Amino acid sequence: MAKEKTVYTCTECGGTSPKWLGKCPHCNAWNTLEETVAESAAKHRFQALAKSAPVTTLSEIEAVDVARTPTGIDELDRVLGGGIVAGGVVLIGGDPGIGKSTLLLQALDALSHQVRTLYVTGEESGAQVALRARRLGLDGSRVRVQAEIQLEKILATIEDEKPAVAVIDSIQTIYSDQLTSAPGSVAQVRECSAQLTRTAKATGTAMVLVGHVTKEGSLAGPRVLEHIVDTVLYFEGDTHSAFRLVRAFKNRFGAVNEIGVFAMTERGLKGVANPSAIFLSTHGEPVPGSCVLVTLEGTRPMLVEVQALVDSSPIPAPRRLSVGLEQNRLAMLLAVMHRHAGIACYDQDVFVNAVGGVRISEPAADLAVMLAIQSSLRGKPLPRGFLTFGEVGLAGEIRPAPRGQERLKEAAKLGFSVAVVPKANAPRRPIEGLTIHAVERVEQAIELVRGL
Repeated sequence: MAKEKTVYTCTECGGTSPKWLGKCPHCNAWNTLEETVAESAAKHRFQALAKSAPVTTLSEIEAVDVARTPTGIDELDRVLGGGIVAGGVVLIGGDPGIGKSTLLLQALDALSHQVRTLYVTGEESGAQVALRARRLGLDGSRVRVQAEIQLEKILATIEDEKPAVAVIDSIQTIYSDQLTSAPGSVAQVRECSAQLTRTAKATGTAMVLVGHVTKEGSLAGPRVLEHIVDTVLYFEGDTHSAFRLVRAFKNRFGAVNEIGVFAMTERGLKGVANPSAIFLSTHGEPVPGSCVLVTLEGTRPMLVEVQALVDSSPIPAPRRLSVGLEQNRLAMLLAVMHRHAGIACYDQDVFVNAVGGVRISEPAADLAVMLAIQSSLRGKPLPRGFLTFGEVGLAGEIRPAPRGQERLKEAAKLGFSVAVVPKANAPRRPIEGLTIHAVERVEQAIELVRGL
């Protein structure tokens, strides 16, 4: 029997090379080439699916809003942009055991009362899915279940059942007869996801693909998987915590970086209507080193507590550690404090933490980090009901944050009374119950806080 020809495929860009190389010649990524079986070029199996379309002027194309089907889970609908879109393909990834299958089974059960649904499981048997449904209290569920890993049989089932929504759990377990490589390989994942995406677009079936993640937390498989789908969702959170975050990193039908907050209960995942309560500590009295920040996650303002601990260092090189915030930005803020406000921490260990396990990436957290550090260093707490937000520049200026009015209104709604904000974010009309101090410089903000 003739030996099958193999090529080396890049897991990042999908490019191929006839031999193994340390660096991909197409995208210059290192150590991403994996051996796969070369595909036969005799005939192209997608030729029948390639439909020609005439060239049309953009202004002549009718633009209509896409119809959405609510999943029945408000927090999931928020992340998706309002609900499931017919023909849309959603990729959801997360650590093992974090709740991906649980959430999708709950969503399918709610959708099954409106439309036909199909749950394809490649990791469990039908009996295991039924046991989970019973634990979640989904007795009498109308969800259709298929335990199958062969792509061609799954596509035949979709054609026969004609579901409005189909879940594939997971894409790494599916294989196609057209390829000889093992399930989960780069070629199989790329092939199966492409076939399922084409089926979704051709039939109008909304497809949800569950993806595994690597040790680094990124989705396993080729990067092209994230490019061909319409929406990419990530499950975040500690498996030891009761709370989970679902974050949208890509969404062709809604806002990016939108998040949904869930609590894991005995009856599955339940949406959290007021997520700010999770990320705020319940101190009896204000404590030094604690500052409340109003951050923006997608379109939702959220209040998060930032804690700082400044202590004398026993070693010549003091430690700078941040959890939930960018560590390089912490070093920059300490330099700005020293240069423009005269606060030196060169002989102090500095630890900064965002409460609740949330990750903050926006620069509007700068001012809250800085005020928490100076509060811990002085051993004096910030006043009760205090909050802040604003970006700090290297010149010591405080820059405005986007959608400042919404942040302040959310804080006032939750009972906060004192706010220090960038001058450009100061509202023209006063907000009831909220005293707002507008500042332009770092030294001005720190001097103002000392007098409160």
